[in-house]
Formats: sequence, C-alpha cells, structure tokens
Amino acid sequence: MKRVLAVGGTDSGGGAGLAADLRTLAALGVHGAMVVTAVTAQSSLAVEALHEVPVAVVRAQLAAVLGDLGADVVKTGMLASAPIVTAVVDAVAGRLLVVDPVGVSSSGQSLLTPEGLTLLRSQLLPLALVVTPNLAEVQALTGFVVASSKDLLEAARRVHALGPAWVLVKGGHLPGAPMDLLWDGTTSLELVGERWQTPHTHGTGCTLATALAGHLALGRSVPEAATAAKAFVTRAISRGYAVGAGPGPVRQV
Repeated sequence: MKRVLAVGGTDSGGGAGLAADLRTLAALGVHGAMVVTAVTAQSSLAVEALHEVPVAVVRAQLAAVLGDLGADVVKTGMLASAPIVTAVVDAVAGRLLVVDPVGVSSSGQSLLTPEGLTLLRSQLLPLALVVTPNLAEVQALTGFVVASSKDLLEAARRVHALGPAWVLVKGGHLPGAPMDLLWDGTTSLELVGERWQTPHTHGTGCTLATALAGHLALGRSVPEAATAAKAFVTRAISRGYAVGAGPGPVRQV
C-alpha cells in the first residue's frame, strides 16, 4: 500500500483541508496519514475561528508518522505560522514533496502569517517536487498578477524561480475553459478541463494537490500525475453537492 502524508488544517464542515485530502487518497487506493497544523471552526460560509496546534505537537505528529509508517509522498496544505513551516522543513527534507501554498481561505480568512509566508517561500518551496499555487497564491508568493491565461507561463516562471522542481499554476478562476499550466523550467504542459456551472467547488485546491501526490505515490511521473489529478478534480467538481447555506464541497468518492 502506497502512503501519502497530508499536513494541514481541519475543516469542521468537512469540505476542504484534511477531510478532502483523506477522501481523495481513499478514492485513489492510497493510505492517507495526517498531521494537523490547525483546527478551524468552519461552515460553508466562512472560517469562524482558528486554533493553531502547538508546534511541539506538530513535530511529535511528524515524528510519529514518518518514524513508523513512513511516506512515499508528503503533501502540505495549511501551515498557519512560521514555527510550523520550520517544523515541516526539518521533517521533510529529502522526501518527495507536494506543496499547496495555502494562504487564504476561499471566504477570505488568512490561513498563514506573513512570517510563515516568508519562510514557506524561502525554505519550503526549494524542497518541493511540485508546488500548486492558485492565482492569489502566485501574487502572494511573487507579486505577479495574472490577468489572463496568457500570463500563466510567466506566473509559473516566477514561482519556479523560488526553487521547486515543477510548478502547477491553477487557472480555474480565469474566464473560459479552466486551464492549469505545468512548468519545469524548460517545458510547459497545458491541462484544460471542462467548465461546470456549479457553486459547489469547496475543496478543489486541496483535492487537486492531493490527487497529484497520490498519483506520484503510485509511481507516475509529474506530468502523468498532474494530468490524472486534473481529470480527478474535474470529475469531483462535476459531482459537487449542496450542504449548508453556502458553496458545497466537491465529491471525491
């Protein structure tokens, strides 16, 4: 059984974060372990409150999982603060790493301190095999504003300059067919999906990054894993459903 360790925050509404990660990995037939970095009080409408897990407990979780179960791939999501970013950097060096550089929730709540963003940019991204920023995260990491699909390659170049081996820029919020761009510093691959007219897209970023990590664990190359992850999240969006008063989650299984 292949193993992926998901490091991130909880979503008490069950739509995103570690809940989405574990559903995605189960759907792929991969064992999912988790390290909780933060606990959110979250509805379908907003993040109402956030509690950062003490860094000593984060370090203990990392040591427990990696020391016993191990991990074929580590995927990070919400890291909350600079001390937690440092704990993750210390634990994952030398491992296959997918970084989803989560900084802000879909409802606008900050999920990473400015100091944490600085360390993520300077210390974690250079360790990453793949980083999967959305357009807001590209701007937070590099200052570059993506205005159209023509800007995706420049966005990928700028994130790639921070040190990851591959960048997958998520362009789903741009007009037209949802297109993501994969770049390794030399070659680009456009991943185009089908646009589904639905408000139920909560958890798409987590799902895409974790599906990519799962396919990497199953032995696929980065372009193969990214292509498969794009197909997985497109299907999940097509099956999204209403629960609560706001946008509902995508359905991974």
